[in-house]
Amino acid sequence: MELPVLNTSGEDTGKKAQLNDQIFGVEPNDHAIYLDVKHYLAANRQGTHKSKERGEITGSTRKIKRQKGTGTARAGSIKNPIFRGGGRVFGPRPRNYDFKLNRKIKKLARRSALSYKAQDEAVKVVEGFDMEQPKTKNFAQIRERLGVGNKKLLVVLDKPYQNLYLSSRNIPDVKVLPVNELNTYEIMNAKAIVFFESSLETLEKHLSA
Repeated sequence: MELPVLNTSGEDTGKKAQLNDQIFGVEPNDHAIYLDVKHYLAANRQGTHKSKERGEITGSTRKIKRQKGTGTARAGSIKNPIFRGGGRVFGPRPRNYDFKLNRKIKKLARRSALSYKAQDEAVKVVEGFDMEQPKTKNFAQIRERLGVGNKKLLVVLDKPYQNLYLSSRNIPDVKVLPVNELNTYEIMNAKAIVFFESSLETLEKHLSA
């Protein structure tokens, strides 16, 4: 698949970018995408949720009423879970939600996601550029010229560009990532993807079969 290489004004430079069919033209595997997105979201969970159980509640341990003759159930402690302020039964504990996912599945998922975007004609290629200074207004203008001003945008760079990142971070529906941090969740979450021309070669090295 060939795409024209655009400049920051959205104009065709006359150059063509060749998209590797092994990355942008595979038969998408929906289950691989599901697993990789699930893995990404699980790894981002803090897992710090915690509630106090019976043994962790601060309170008296005296028997609150006599064992027999009250006509109600026996109760030995004010920390009993059935009382207000008592411990929680089987409450949440800190845990790690991450799980292992094979590298081949991750690569297949990313190739599948990129193939979906290529089928939807949601991929653009631009010449590499950086901002002279961090300025959100200038980045927003470039975004409009590229024809992706009203879309949730993912910009894939060959390496980190500090001013470009700072210029984009105030725009809520724009994500800027170096190619080595590209993941299935961000690909599927974006409605348009802009690749730097120089990032495609690095992408092939990362996702080659």
